[in-house]
Amino acid sequence: MKNIRDLIQKALELQQSGLSEGQIADELNVSRETATWLLAHSPKGDITQAPKDIYVNWSNIGRSSRRLGLMSSALCDLVFESIESPGDNIEVVVGVALSGVPIASLIAEELDAELSVFQSNKQSSGGSGGMLSQNFSRVSGKKCIIVDDVVTTGSTIKEVISILKSKKAIPTAIGVLIDKKGFDSIEGVPVCSLLRVSRVDKI
Repeated sequence: MKNIRDLIQKALELQQSGLSEGQIADELNVSRETATWLLAHSPKGDITQAPKDIYVNWSNIGRSSRRLGLMSSALCDLVFESIESPGDNIEVVVGVALSGVPIASLIAEELDAELSVFQSNKQSSGGSGGMLSQNFSRVSGKKCIIVDDVVTTGSTIKEVISILKSKKAIPTAIGVLIDKKGFDSIEGVPVCSLLRVSRVDKI
């Protein structure tokens, strides 16, 4: 997308195809507040006071299994470097659905670990109530890393951490392709990002 009008048009198209605001936010890699703003505007109307957010399009990576594998390998290396006791085996890689799952799958293969999938429930008004899918590995009592494509506000990752801790699992690191907020850690778990975006207009 070249500009904000293109982004508004895409958000409206996604809404017409049946996606909720939360799903649109995930698909466009923007905050939920930005998705709400996009849906409230017309691409041909007067656009003022656009939200301060950063649109991320990583489809050039996502549409190529080779590129995705290379990025996942680099992220795996970065995450492994950040773990306090690298000798401790990571038992489960938890991928945040939808976009974090392919990356998590490749990292799990590289680490010879099991795969778990967190499904967010962003259709609800509060955007909470996600769960770990029963079709993948159990996490109870296991050492885990969390993998997603983009971290925007950190709320989804916080939810994953909470669920893992409730199951006596040990979240040791968070790996993301892009960190839009500059997190060093979330809930005490270190964040490892290949790219960290910083706004130059912030003090």
